[in-house]
Amino acid sequence: MSANSYNLQKSETHAERHAHELETLYRISHILSVVKNQQQSLAEVLDVLDSELGLNRGTVTLLGPDGSEIRIEVAHNLSQENSRKIRYRMGEGVTGKVMQTGKTIIVPKVSQEPLFLNRFERWNVNKEEISFICVPISIGQEVIGAISVDRAFAETNLLEEDMRVLSIIASMIANDVRIRREIALRKQKLEDENLRLRHELEDRFRPENIIGNSSSMRDVYRQIHQVAASDTIVLIRGESGTGKELVAHAIHYLSPRADKPFIRVNCAALNENLLESELFGHEKGAFTGALQSRKGRIEEAECGTLFLDEIGDFSSVTQVKLLRVLQERQFERVGSNRTLKTNARIIVATNRDLEKAMDAGTFRQDFYYRVNVFPIFLPHLRDRKDDILLLADYFVEQYSRKMDKDVRRISTPAINMMVAYHWPGNVRELENCIERAVLLSTDGVIHGHHLPPTLQTSDASDTIGIGSLREKVNLFERDIIVDALKRCNGNLAATARDLKTTSRILGYKVKELEIDYKRYCRKRG
Repeated sequence: MSANSYNLQKSETHAERHAHELETLYRISHILSVVKNQQQSLAEVLDVLDSELGLNRGTVTLLGPDGSEIRIEVAHNLSQENSRKIRYRMGEGVTGKVMQTGKTIIVPKVSQEPLFLNRFERWNVNKEEISFICVPISIGQEVIGAISVDRAFAETNLLEEDMRVLSIIASMIANDVRIRREIALRKQKLEDENLRLRHELEDRFRPENIIGNSSSMRDVYRQIHQVAASDTIVLIRGESGTGKELVAHAIHYLSPRADKPFIRVNCAALNENLLESELFGHEKGAFTGALQSRKGRIEEAECGTLFLDEIGDFSSVTQVKLLRVLQERQFERVGSNRTLKTNARIIVATNRDLEKAMDAGTFRQDFYYRVNVFPIFLPHLRDRKDDILLLADYFVEQYSRKMDKDVRRISTPAINMMVAYHWPGNVRELENCIERAVLLSTDGVIHGHHLPPTLQTSDASDTIGIGSLREKVNLFERDIIVDALKRCNGNLAATARDLKTTSRILGYKVKELEIDYKRYCRKRG
């Protein structure tokens, strides 16, 4: 039925009108239950109100996130771009009043209603009197929006009937909004829970022999767990000191071979002849000094894991022999013709650029493609700054226990030095620095002057320089004062008492050393 034909509804019987309204409500309930997009469903609802009941220029407004501004969610025959320009404040106009009070407003003649703002300038363009109805959309006691329509001026009893229909539709819309909110909330909770569980699993399954929570290390942990259960060859790549052996250990102890031997061979430490004997074993008399037969590392790693470190130093001959082990799982001891089989899992590591070595002809292509099945790249320590303090605390605890010393913390200047340093020796260099610092510490704190000279730059240590004797003394005094300020929460008087000096002397030192004592004050809520 068109809007024009519906204007003749006065001639309809009461029963016919109710039947028509029920049919319209059914269509609207079907739209709200089927259409997935909220704006689209509301737009279709307003279309039905216009075409079936003659309720023109319908508008649905919803409360904004801040709870004060009312925005137009959808307006019949009004573009979304234009609807964004129209805003109401709570209590402003008829719509704002309805949402503020939660009560329906019927305006028989908009020309006589001072609250009617007529922000849709196209309304009443023909100078014809119109009526206006606005009904709140509520979830329980909470008003979340309003639905409004206008029609050609009508009698009060007809407007009351329209109001009852709109109230039913408003309840349907409220229920639809509530369900959509609950679905969105459940979805968000599931996403948050999924993220929490993922991080929890990453923490739980982080190999206990590896320290680090940076995103790059989490990628490494995921790769370790992906490959641990299989027998796939793993190529661990990274600079010296990044912890390649720790990753190999982690793969072994998370695998079904955990109760079998883990055999490590440092290939860079042996020349070609010794390496061949070390790997494959030898028979008695195979070479000068071979007084008895000896098993090689491959045999010792049977059913376990063989970790070959620094494979970039292999000679071409050794690469060919190892290639056979990787492909056919067969080998012979030095000086023997008897073929032996192996079930050892192979993990290899290198700090060299194997691609450049292939281009230079020092690393065989076939061997490269055989070991490069599942590469794991370990990040440099300078690329995982978030882990530096975590690693430092771990080493402090470890070496404090080993040296039987009570070193409790690292001073702020020392932390600044470590974070600013580029760590060419990676985690191994950091461990050595902490071992030295724990050894030198006498007051339970690691200060900047306990770290090696390579770390002691003025920018990193937050000092005024450490070149001369005077500057080194200033550095020492600064560390002592800063630590005391931290203990006393930036209180100068308390700090002076703690250092057994006067407030005047401390104030002079603070000014001389350019220490901002306020940064150590405890903030109060």
